Amino acid sequence: MSDSVKPVPAEKALSTLSAVLCFCREKIGWNRVGVVVSVAIIGFAFWVLWHILKDIEVHEVITAIEATPMHRIVLAGVFVAAAYFTLTFYDLFALRTIGRGEVPYHGAALASFTSYSIGHNVGASVFTGGAVRYRIYSTWGLDAAEVAKICFVAGLTFWLGNATVLGLGISYHPEAASAINHVPPWVNRSIALVTLALLASYVVWVWRRPRAIGVGQWQVTLPGGPLTLLQMVIGILDLAFCALAMYMLVPTEPNIDFITLAVIFVSATLLGFASHSPGGLGVFDAAMLVALWQFDKEDLLAGLLLFRLLYYIVPFVVSLAILGGRELQLSFFPRVLPQPSGPESPSNKAVNKNDGA
Repeated sequence: MSDSVKPVPAEKALSTLSAVLCFCREKIGWNRVGVVVSVAIIGFAFWVLWHILKDIEVHEVITAIEATPMHRIVLAGVFVAAAYFTLTFYDLFALRTIGRGEVPYHGAALASFTSYSIGHNVGASVFTGGAVRYRIYSTWGLDAAEVAKICFVAGLTFWLGNATVLGLGISYHPEAASAINHVPPWVNRSIALVTLALLASYVVWVWRRPRAIGVGQWQVTLPGGPLTLLQMVIGILDLAFCALAMYMLVPTEPNIDFITLAVIFVSATLLGFASHSPGGLGVFDAAMLVALWQFDKEDLLAGLLLFRLLYYIVPFVVSLAILGGRELQLSFFPRVLPQPSGPESPSNKAVNKNDGA
């Protein structure tokens, strides 16, 4: 009998997983892995879409769009406007968090609306939205590090809102998540409860004393307990208005409750976000069509197209018009940044240097 001890299956699995992770990190690179995963998600989504829509009747989709009651389209438009209005508080909250409260609401609203509406449509919203934000906030004197902090805090608000909505929604209606991931409802409810427990732990963690992450100029002090709860409320309202807009556009028969629709909608949105596809195109739609199988395909597709028009296309066009007009205005009337007064102002610093010389 050999003196060597054979590794148990669990040890073999952990060893294999560690080797795979090391290979991905050192030989491939996580960025390439992310691209491959995104392409795989998009490819699979379009394959699913092709199978779902290959027998679709285009004229029936057009008929379904025309048959959608105007008051439901108007209500959906109102909810979309409310969602974008709520998004403006992402940036306003972030500006106050990093200590740049001198930027007024209209500056935060401009940066938020244009960065999100363009990022939603172009894709890779972290980069496209960040570039738009920098162009706007630089006229208020913010540097790249401060804009990166705003993007981080706004992203934190987004994820806290998503985690809260999914945690509450799935714990109440686990079958809704099962329609997308095909996992037993009890597993989804368990995951949701764990998510809520982690959220509660995070709130307690930041409530006890100030917490900061990052180093040097990239350091961000996280919002405390009460402000974190406010973050969650902002994120919940944003997602609720988006889900209400979608709820107005899905077929009325068969009847589906709002909580179920909201869980499916947010889950499909996150899948689209993970794919980095512009507007989650293909991925979001495939997830919605798969999860809402009980609806007539043509009617549901009509609702998805109307939602894309209201939530993506119209704001995108408006944002391009606003940014174009702003660039023309700045070319003729450049913005002069207000000079701070006191010993730290640039003029006083120059005087102090001259005195020292």
